Amino acid sequence: MSKEIGKKERPTQNRIVKLFKEELGYTYLGDWQEETRTLPIEEDRLFRFLTDKQGYSTILAKKAIEKLVLTASDLSEGLYNSNKKIYRLLRYGVTVKEEIGKLNETVWLINWTEREMNDFAIAEEVTVRGKNTKRPDIVIYVNGIALGVLELKRSKVGIEEGIRQNLDNQKPEFIQKFYSSMQFVMAGNDTEGLRYGTIETPEKYYLAWKEDCDKEFDYSVDRQLYLLCNKERFLTIIHDFVVFDKGTKKLSRPNQFFGITAAQQHVRDKAGGILWHTQGSGKSLMMVMLAKWIHENVTDSRVLIITDRDELDKQIEGKFIDNEEKIYRTKSGKDLLDKLNVKDHWLICSLVHKFGRQAEASDEDFDKYIEELKKSLSNDFKAKGDIYVFVDECHRTQSGKLHEAMNLILPDALFIGFTGTPLLKKDKQKSIEVFGPYIGNPYKFDEAVEDGVVLDLLYEARDVEQFITDQQSIDDWFDAETKGMNDLAKIELKKKWGTMQKVLGSKSRLEKIVFDIVKDFKIKPRLSSGEGNAMLVSGSIYQACKYYELFQNSGFKECAIITSYEPSVKDIKGEETGEGAPTDKLMQYEVYQKMLNGKSPEEFEEEVKATFIKEPARLKLLIVVDKLLTGFDAPSATYLYIDKNMQDHGLFQAICRVNRIDTDDKDYGYVVDYKDLFDSLKKSIKDYTSTAFDDFDLDDVNGLLSDRYEKSRERLDDALDAVRALCEPVHPKDEPNFIRFFCGNTENKDDLKDTEQKRLTLYKLTVSLIRAYANLANEMHKAGYSKVEADKIKQEVDFYANLRETIKVASGDKVDLKRFEPGMRQLMDMYLAANPSRKISDFENESLVDLIVKVSEPEEPYGNKGKKKEEAIAETIENNIRKVIIEEQPTNPKFFEKMSELLDELIEQRKREAMAYEAYLKKIKELAGKIDNPSTTNDYPTTLTTKAKRALFDNLDNDVVMALALDNLIQSSKLDDWRDGGIREKKLMLAVKSLIKDQAKTDELMKIIKAQDEY
Repeated sequence: MSKEIGKKERPTQNRIVKLFKEELGYTYLGDWQEETRTLPIEEDRLFRFLTDKQGYSTILAKKAIEKLVLTASDLSEGLYNSNKKIYRLLRYGVTVKEEIGKLNETVWLINWTEREMNDFAIAEEVTVRGKNTKRPDIVIYVNGIALGVLELKRSKVGIEEGIRQNLDNQKPEFIQKFYSSMQFVMAGNDTEGLRYGTIETPEKYYLAWKEDCDKEFDYSVDRQLYLLCNKERFLTIIHDFVVFDKGTKKLSRPNQFFGITAAQQHVRDKAGGILWHTQGSGKSLMMVMLAKWIHENVTDSRVLIITDRDELDKQIEGKFIDNEEKIYRTKSGKDLLDKLNVKDHWLICSLVHKFGRQAEASDEDFDKYIEELKKSLSNDFKAKGDIYVFVDECHRTQSGKLHEAMNLILPDALFIGFTGTPLLKKDKQKSIEVFGPYIGNPYKFDEAVEDGVVLDLLYEARDVEQFITDQQSIDDWFDAETKGMNDLAKIELKKKWGTMQKVLGSKSRLEKIVFDIVKDFKIKPRLSSGEGNAMLVSGSIYQACKYYELFQNSGFKECAIITSYEPSVKDIKGEETGEGAPTDKLMQYEVYQKMLNGKSPEEFEEEVKATFIKEPARLKLLIVVDKLLTGFDAPSATYLYIDKNMQDHGLFQAICRVNRIDTDDKDYGYVVDYKDLFDSLKKSIKDYTSTAFDDFDLDDVNGLLSDRYEKSRERLDDALDAVRALCEPVHPKDEPNFIRFFCGNTENKDDLKDTEQKRLTLYKLTVSLIRAYANLANEMHKAGYSKVEADKIKQEVDFYANLRETIKVASGDKVDLKRFEPGMRQLMDMYLAANPSRKISDFENESLVDLIVKVSEPEEPYGNKGKKKEEAIAETIENNIRKVIIEEQPTNPKFFEKMSELLDELIEQRKREAMAYEAYLKKIKELAGKIDNPSTTNDYPTTLTTKAKRALFDNLDNDVVMALALDNLIQSSKLDDWRDGGIREKKLMLAVKSLIKDQAKTDELMKIIKAQDEY
C-alpha cells in the first residue's frame, strides 16, 4: 500500500516551499517556529528595501515604517477598517515629511512600476503571539510586509478546515493584528487544490483559480499557486483587483480578472467591445475596477456610465463611494452636457429615465433622453478629456440609437458595453457593429454555476385551470344590464365585457395561486424555516394589489408590493361610480395607502428591500411587476413565482433574482411558472431556441434551467455515489468493521480524533443523501427509476441513515438532550407566556386513524362536488395514512410494510379510475381500521393478545411459538429503565440473542422491542 495516500501535510508543505523558491523565485526566510512576533511587518527587511532599493533617506524610511506599524497596531475600529487603511498606504504610498518646514513626500512601500525590484519572500511555521498563539504554515512577504498567508492540510482533511483555521486566526481571541496587512488568505491540500479569499471572507465565498497553464504539475494546488503567486500576477491583483464593498473586502474572481485584463488591452488599442458576464457574477464591481484602471493609466481620462435602471444607478454609485471614488449623478441631459464641458468630475453616471417613475427605461424614455441631449447641445460644445463610455445592459435595441446620439456629442469617445444576459440573435450583429466584438471570453451561466459563483435554477410549471361555472347566468345578467341599448352599444359593451371577464374571472385563479404559495411556505425547504423568501411577479399593478389583499385575508401578513405606482389623489378623481364596488384605480389606490401607512413610496421601498434581504422571516414575499427584476440582489430570495407573460432578456434577468448564493441550505434557486412560459418543460429544457428563449442562440443560454426531475435524480445519484465511495474500504460491511473504520478504538481518544474527519464526512454526506432522497421519494418513477431500483435506493438510504446514527452513538458524537431539559424548561417558564386554550372540535379520545376516517368521510355525496374535490380529499386521506404508517413502522416493520403496499395498490387503482369513489372510500376506511387495530384483521392467532406479541410474530416469519417465547423472555429479563444504551440494554440484547442465535436478527428485533410501549 502506498504511503502517499492520506499522507501528513509536511510533505505537501516541503513541496510548496520548494515551488516558491525554485519556480517562483521567492527568497526562503526559514522556519520561524522558535521565534515570536505580533505584527505582520518585518521592520528591518522593510527598512533595507526602502533605503537600499528605493533610495529613501533613513529619516523618511523610519517615519513611513512608524506610520505603517501604528496603523497595523490599531484595531480599535475592527480588522476591516485597519486593513483598509493599510491597503491605502500600500496602494497609494505613505505621506511623510523629512522634517518640519519641508514639503510632504510619498514613500512607496511597494514598487508598483518595476515589480521585479521588490523583495518577495516566504517563511514557514511563523509563530505569532496574540491572546492565543497561532502558527500559520506559510506567510508571503513583500518587502517585509505580510501580504499572503497559506494554511495547508493533509490529503484526507477537507480544505474547509484550513479556511476555518484562517477565520479563527482573524478573531480578537487569536492573532487578529497579524491579518491587518493581509491581502491573500489561502488554504489548500493535495486532493482539492487551492482556495483563496481575503480578510473576513466567509467560507462559502472562497474561490478556486481557473486558468490554463503551460506547465505540468502533479497537484492542482501547485499549479494554482504557480499561477496566482507569480510575482507580477500577485502584485497586479493587489493593485488593480481589490475592492472594499459595503463593509466587505473582495478580491476579483478569475472571470473578472481576465475580463478586465482583456478590456484593458482594448483600451490600449483604442477599440470598443462588449463584456458579457452572466447575471450575479459581479458586473458592477468590474465597472469599478476598469474605471479606476482607466483613470490611473490613461492621461486626461474620464468615464461616463449610462444605465437605464434606477437600481443599478444607485448600485454603481454605492460601489464607487465604498471605494472612495466620487461619482457625479447627472440630473438631466443638459446637466450631463454641462459636466462633460468642464473637467470638474472624472467619473459621471447618467440615468436614461431620470424624470420617469419606471423601474427600467422604456423605448420612449430612450427617445426622450436622446432628444433632450440633442436640444441641449450648443454649437461650441466639446467634451473635455479622453472620454470612455460604459453602457450598461447594452443588449437593448435602443442602445444602437443611444450610441448614434452619443457619437454626435462625443465623436472621439470609446464605448464599452456591459451585459449580464445573452445577446438576442436579431440584436447580436447590431450590438457588435455598435460596440465592437466580445471582450475576452463571455462568462456564461453554466460556467458561473460550475464555479460556484451563482446557483443552478430548477424550473417547475404549474397550471391553474379556469372555467365558467354558469354561462346561462352570465347571459341573463348581460341581457338585463343592456336592456334598452342599441345593437352598436351592446357590441362595444360585449368587447369590454370580454376583457373584464378575463380580469374578474381570474379572482378564483389568484386565490388558488395564493393558496399554493402559502402552502409552499409551510412545506418547502428554506421557506418553511424562514431562512429564505420569495418573489411573485404579477402581470399588472392592479393584479399585484389583488394578490396583496388575498394574502392579507389568508393571514399571510409578511408580504409587500414594490411597483412603480405612486398613489396620488388625481388617480382617483372621477373614479367613484356609486355602485358600491371600487373601480380598479380606486382599489389600487386604497390598497397602497393602507400598505404605505403614511410613508412615502421611496421610504417604504427602501425599508422593505432592507428587511427582505436581512430579515427574510419578517418579510417572506415581495409582489412585483417590473421593479426589482433587474439589479436587485437578495441572497435570501429562493423562489420566484411568475404570473406574467415574459420573454427574452426580461425573463432571463428575472429568473436570475433567485440564483444568488446564501447559506449552505440553499442548493438551488426555484422558478415556479404559472404562465407556461416555456411551452412544455421537456421541450424548453432540451431546446432553448423554443418559445420563451426563442431569440437567443442555443449556446448562449446553455445550462440556464434544469428539469427538476432530471436534476433531482442527478443529485440523488451523486449523493449515493459519494456515500458509497466513502464506505467502499470497509470489508466485510458489518457493524464492527464500520465502527473500526469511522471510530478506530472507541476507547482511545487519539483514534477518535484521527477518524473525526471521516465521521464528519459521513454525517454530511448522509444528510445530503437523505435530503436528495426526500425530494424524490414520492416521485421516483417520474425521475425514471424502476420500482426495483426505487426499492433498492430506499433500502440503501435507510441503511446509511442507520449507519450514521450507529456511528454517532459509538463515537460519542450523539448528544443526549434530556440532560438539558431542566435548564430549557426554566428558560421557557421565565420568558414564554400563553393564553388559555380553547376547544375548537370535539375530538377527544380518538385515535389519529379514527380522525382520518371520520374527518375525511363525506356528509353528502361527493359526486355533487366535482372530480377535483374528490381527488384533493383522496390525496389528503392518503397522505395522512402514509404519515401514520411511517410513524408506526418501527413498532412492526413487516406489518406496516404490508400496509404500505396495500395503500400503494389502492392509490394506483384510484388513479387508474378502476374503482368508483364510494368504493374507494370504503376500502381506504378498511385499511385505516387495520392500521389502527391490527387484531381485527383475522390474520393473527388468538394467543397473540397484544400489539407487541403480534409485532414479534410478524417479524419472526409468523412463528407463533417463537413469538410467545420471546415475549415471555423479554418480560422476565428486562430491567427498569432498560433503554439506557448501556449495560441494561445490552443485558436484554444478550438474552434475546440466546434465544434467536443470530446477531443480525437480534439487532433487528431489538429495534422493534425498543419501539413497543408495553415493554
